Amino acid sequence: MTEPVISESLAAARQRLADALQQAGRPLADARLLAVSKTKPAAMIREAWHLGQRDFGENYVQEALDKQDELADLAGIVWHFIGPLQSNKTREVAERFAWVHSVDRVKIARRLNDQRPEALPPLQVCLQVNISAEASKSGVSLDELPALAEAVLAMPRLRLRGLMAIPAPAEGLDAQRAPLARLRQALEGLRERFPEAPLDTLSMGMSDDLEAAVLEGATLVRLGTAIFGARQRHE
Repeated sequence: MTEPVISESLAAARQRLADALQQAGRPLADARLLAVSKTKPAAMIREAWHLGQRDFGENYVQEALDKQDELADLAGIVWHFIGPLQSNKTREVAERFAWVHSVDRVKIARRLNDQRPEALPPLQVCLQVNISAEASKSGVSLDELPALAEAVLAMPRLRLRGLMAIPAPAEGLDAQRAPLARLRQALEGLRERFPEAPLDTLSMGMSDDLEAAVLEGATLVRLGTAIFGARQRHE
């Protein structure tokens, strides 16, 4: 399998995001690219960093820790944990990441809060919403979302920034936009309910639905294959 030329694929991803923002009538600074680097070697992350990419998303804790150690010399790199989070892995995430996008229950939030070192800034958190109500997907339901948000807002070592979702695949722009619109509306509802909270983040949109996500207000767009090529199977 031929690996992509990172300079070309990253430039194409940035251009695609810029085009989508322009089409949506939004400023170019309104959304940024989260390069999903799971299963990819640290050398590819280093190359993207040298090209100005700073936000990287990882799904597997131990794999991410190994990369973080190897790339510790890179200034300004921002690590986002975006995968399902088990209770026995929260300490490493609380200590080593800047963002967690996949908080979906109070138990996980409480462990992250309690394990976040005092010397570090609060952990930036998005609540994962099961926006398509899929039995196989992680995420809090829309009905349970306000209670979870209220609990997280009371945790001093966490800073609730917004919502994340991975909608069910859909064909066509309108079908893709429908669940993303529900996520945007859910965030708007939280803003009304908790007006003092810094709820400014919608983590949504991947390779197949980037344009739909930007039209619905995405601020962090998660692209992996489009930048780094097809993923290896994770053992």
